[in-house]
Amino acid sequence: MADLKRTDLGLRAERAILVQVAAPWNRFEAEETFNELENLARTAGAIVVGRVRQLKSKPDPRFYVGKGKLGQLLQLCQQLDPHVVICDDELRPAQVRQLESALGVKVVDRSEVILDIFAAHARTRQAKLQVELAQLEYEFPRLKKMWVHLDRTAGGTMGGAVGGGIGVRGPGEKQLEVDRRLVEKRIHDLKKDLDGIQRQLHTTASARHEVFATVALVGYTNAGKSSIMNALTDAGVSVRDRLFETLDTRTRAWKLPNGRQVLLSDTVGFVRKFPHHLAASFHATLEEAREADLLLHVVDASQHDSESEINAVNVVLEQIDCVHRPTVYLFNKVDLLTDASDVTMMKRLVDEVICTSAVTGDGLAELAGRVAELLDAGRADLLVRADAANGRLVAFLHRNGQVIGQQCQDETVELRVRMNPHFDKLIQSLGGTVVSVQPSSGAGEGSPDGNRSPSMCGHTAPAGPAGP
Repeated sequence: MADLKRTDLGLRAERAILVQVAAPWNRFEAEETFNELENLARTAGAIVVGRVRQLKSKPDPRFYVGKGKLGQLLQLCQQLDPHVVICDDELRPAQVRQLESALGVKVVDRSEVILDIFAAHARTRQAKLQVELAQLEYEFPRLKKMWVHLDRTAGGTMGGAVGGGIGVRGPGEKQLEVDRRLVEKRIHDLKKDLDGIQRQLHTTASARHEVFATVALVGYTNAGKSSIMNALTDAGVSVRDRLFETLDTRTRAWKLPNGRQVLLSDTVGFVRKFPHHLAASFHATLEEAREADLLLHVVDASQHDSESEINAVNVVLEQIDCVHRPTVYLFNKVDLLTDASDVTMMKRLVDEVICTSAVTGDGLAELAGRVAELLDAGRADLLVRADAANGRLVAFLHRNGQVIGQQCQDETVELRVRMNPHFDKLIQSLGGTVVSVQPSSGAGEGSPDGNRSPSMCGHTAPAGPAGP
């Protein structure tokens, strides 16, 4: 049997046996979850050589599986000689110790596999810090098992052969206690660094929000969010058929059919039983989703358990306080559908569904039009008065709104602009006065794309993409 090396939690090219305890009344979801665990293990680099499932109302508090199934698992380990046993649920430290003692094989759980994948895919400093924090917070309660050097550090002695020398006399303390303090300090330092990053990202996201409407792609991992982003914006984001390919948020400009330019962000994907400490660690990465005016929840149409995946994503969105954001559901990869009833079922689950395919382009025009409608619903008609020579303000209004009327009198210009009313303070800082704010009445006097408007000042208003 493979040597037990608990201090090495990587799964690179290790032979693995998967273990699941599932309620007998929910076998379909259990099968989907077990298949996902195998996909996670393979993504982490493991070679799956066996699977063991026990139908049981709840896991055994000591061994995770019952004693009878534990005996079967031990026999299978002796036959297949795995390096690691991977359990489908988060294990308590005592369960890990009992299983490893009984099997003589390293035991990890679903959360550790996900953390291992995140560690392998992290590229930026922010992602690496977030992964390290999640790993340390997960392993901190498990240090008693992780650390094997538990001998007491030497205290001072009076002339004896053993001792720490002058200045270190004392009762001595376990190495574990030293290690725990080091880990606690590292966790504190990581949180401090990530708080700084999150404040910076919040400032950046808020600044963007003042100028552009923002839309965020959210959804289950491998649902096709990055493919959708590439199809809409030519972003060139890496797209691979593997879990958690995207860890860092990417934001690109997206021009809608009415000429309005918005910012589209691609965020990290989620899975069932997503570790809560990982969601907490990735708050900074998810800042764009939390600040977004609109969420596009991407669902993989080729999966048979869409409802479960939607629920798993919504659980994480609730953890980061954005589950109540305005949301449009994209039933993606419809080119892979063979049964139209799947679409009908999906429409029963959520309020609004748009069927899309990043491969064929189906539904993308409908999506862009619907996003434009929803974002326009948050705009108002502002009557702005300023000096006729204030070209900076006029250019700002054309760039960030739809100028639907313009009139000059003496040295003053009045413009009627369709835009988000939160621009009022910025307009004032640029030397303008917001005379009135009225609900948007729909199509304006200008052209549909809002790039040009009629002018009564003897010149044509400058062209530019419309803003929020």
